[in-house]
Amino acid sequence: QVQLVESGGGLVQAGGSLRLSCAASGRTFSSYAVGWFRQAPGKERDIVAAINWNGAATYYAGSVKGRFTISRDNAKNTVYLQMNSLKPGDTAVYYCAARLNSGIYYQLRDYNYWGQGTQVTVSS
Repeated sequence: QVQLVESGGGLVQAGGSLRLSCAASGRTFSSYAVGWFRQAPGKERDIVAAINWNGAATYYAGSVKGRFTISRDNAKNTVYLQMNSLKPGDTAVYYCAARLNSGIYYQLRDYNYWGQGTQVTVSS
């Protein structure tokens, strides 16, 4: 089993940047695929970005492609989400999720470990 803790959220003005971190404890994190999801009030939880076990494969939702970058440091058991050129529409609670597998996954049902979430608020 793995435990996930997100950090790095906060309040930022439009056009600004934030870097979210997802720190894992428990089993070796390098064996896990990881995804970042977000959920705005009244909306469904959607995929933002995903990364495979060694970082060789990544996926981005169309709305964040070119602005967000997912990466991982397996030596630190941490996955990052660098968010640049933030927009008010990026406001949401951001969650990281993990699955014990070497592939890359895009859907909520593919993941079985979740963090508690971190709030990102982008003001106009």
